[in-house]
Amino acid sequence: MSCLLADVGGTRTRFALLTDGQVGPIESVRTGAYASIHDAVHHFLNGQAASMVVDRAVIAAAGPVSGGRCKLTNARWILDAESLRQALHLRSVRLVNDLEALAWAVPHFGADDLVAVGDGSAVQGEPVAVIAPGTGLGLSCYLPGAPPRVVASEAGHATMAATDAGDAAILAWLRQRFGHVSAERVLSGAGLVNLQAALAIEEGRESGTVTPEEIVRGAVYGSPRDSAALELFCDFLGSFAGDIALTFGTRGGVLFAGGIAPHILPVLLDSSFRARFTAKGRFADYVGQIPTAVIVRPEPAFLGLAALASRGDG
Repeated sequence: MSCLLADVGGTRTRFALLTDGQVGPIESVRTGAYASIHDAVHHFLNGQAASMVVDRAVIAAAGPVSGGRCKLTNARWILDAESLRQALHLRSVRLVNDLEALAWAVPHFGADDLVAVGDGSAVQGEPVAVIAPGTGLGLSCYLPGAPPRVVASEAGHATMAATDAGDAAILAWLRQRFGHVSAERVLSGAGLVNLQAALAIEEGRESGTVTPEEIVRGAVYGSPRDSAALELFCDFLGSFAGDIALTFGTRGGVLFAGGIAPHILPVLLDSSFRARFTAKGRFADYVGQIPTAVIVRPEPAFLGLAALASRGDG
């Protein structure tokens, strides 16, 4: 028997089978290419999984999960665990927040799966936060113990705070545009575009229509405008992550996943990220001891999904 694993995001959805403790090949599809999760699952099961017997599923979704249901934050799909169980004739379906699944991977990461950003030393047995800027901004916290626990969070929709006058000016412009400026309005793919647009207004020029990928690529090739937007992104990310470290007391570390952090690693390492992370006044020394790192393992959510399935939660 195999277990269906799925990582459902606002932009892409990924599937794999867990068989005898091993995760099989991962198939990635565009979320928007299918009308529903049911259609996407059937496509996968009728393809590479056609010869396998699947009796359960563990699914991670990019949105708040309640009562076995989830409306994706940045896509039109609505996921319902019981509906999927019946439609696919499975024994069980476990539906969790995508960052919850990622947090369950934390104790299984090896040294090669992480790249440190700055100093700090993890304290064993202490909480570890996972922050994932991508299509949206996800966050969760792994709590070691017997048994370990994971706290899922929607902190990406908390109000973004300013650290200095420059931040305040950027957020004031975004507030005029959006009303409430959540952390996700800044720390996501769309947030990176928002930051470049705000900088363009400050400089009295048109920002044009750009994508997050174009901004990252431009920064890598030395574009001053793109570099400024990406550096501002790193500043805000450091401030936000430092707040999260204080909130959860994450002396075990803060890890970064998602579609952005691994691709901007050279910029992040050379930015003011760590200075902003530790700029917490009387608690600067406390935060300064907390390590920060980027998860570079491909498809890390499947490590957590497999761990959940092995725990018998699927």
